[in-house]
Amino acid sequence: MDNLLIIFIALTAAAILLQAGLLAGMYLSMRKTTARLESLADEVKSKVLPTVDTAQATLTEIRPNIAAIVANVKDTSTSVRDEIQRVDAAVNDVVDRARLQIIRADEMLTRTFDRVEHTSDTVQKTVMSPVRQFSGVIHGVAAGVEYFFAGRRRENGRNRETRRAVPQDEMFI
Repeated sequence: MDNLLIIFIALTAAAILLQAGLLAGMYLSMRKTTARLESLADEVKSKVLPTVDTAQATLTEIRPNIAAIVANVKDTSTSVRDEIQRVDAAVNDVVDRARLQIIRADEMLTRTFDRVEHTSDTVQKTVMSPVRQFSGVIHGVAAGVEYFFAGRRRENGRNRETRRAVPQDEMFI
């Protein structure tokens, strides 16, 4: 049992020495990594920080210009919106006026056609109807005269049908 205790103590001592060696290796590795990181940080400081400073200075200089551009775009969009509203109102006004003129033209044409039709009816009643009546009377007189003279010819011994036929349609219309 004593032997076991010595073996156990020897194994524990070996494990502690192994751990100490691993910790020493980790320490040295960390020290190398820290040195590399410090050199990298110095390099970043020397290269990136001036660029950041330049960018920040540029942004500080550009900021008023960007604000002016934004204000100009805002004013322009407001002006464009106002102009579009004016153009829309003008177009609507033109469309309304054109619609009114079309309605007036339609009413004027309708009145003109009505007047032409009324005038045609009036001419028909006042001129054509008496002309037809007069023509009918003339045809009637002509038929009577023709019949009268045709009757005298028959009396003179001529039984020829020299009488011209008068169509009934032409007599009275």
